[in-house]
Amino acid sequence: MALLDRFIIEFDTALRSVVGGANAHRQTPGADVHSEVVLESSEREHAAGLMRVNHVGEVCAQALYQSQKLFARNPEIQEMLHHSGQEEMDHLAWCETRLHELGSHTSYLNPFWYAGSFAIGMIAGLAGDKWSLGFVAETEKQVENHLESHSEKLPQNDHRSRAIVDQMRLDEIEHGQAAVQAGGASLPRPVQQMMKAMSKIMTTSAYKI
Repeated sequence: MALLDRFIIEFDTALRSVVGGANAHRQTPGADVHSEVVLESSEREHAAGLMRVNHVGEVCAQALYQSQKLFARNPEIQEMLHHSGQEEMDHLAWCETRLHELGSHTSYLNPFWYAGSFAIGMIAGLAGDKWSLGFVAETEKQVENHLESHSEKLPQNDHRSRAIVDQMRLDEIEHGQAAVQAGGASLPRPVQQMMKAMSKIMTTSAYKI
């Protein structure tokens, strides 16, 4: 693929991540639930907050995968990151769709989340493939735990949101395992703790804004 074509594709991905309009290659989980359960106002608002957090997580994922793919030394690792990034784009589209169904919006801080995550991904990529893959593995592990907690926090009768979160969690597990199998190194404990602290700031902010 020509360099210009690659740039256009990556720019389009970044734009869709920040302003919306992501396209999914897979059907939205829970789409076969034909009759939407009516949620109370408080339940709908809570579900929307959680799905907005999930959407922001996918905005960050796009930025991370794009920047890490840019600096990957091994073509096979580039392809692996590309594949995982495509599935993360599905997640992005699913969350966006669900937010619209709930009558809510994506985070107004998406440009900030994307830019910050892209910079972090560049640092991870420049550190070398084993550390970049280790960063992917640790990120996916933390996202998996985060999605599991959302499964418990979502309204019990919000079957559509639950279906999306459950499939996202399965995909994140697969992405993390792929990174480890490709040679990802375990990150130092302080780095893991720093990632958790940054995630806490993001989730708290994105729930409302």
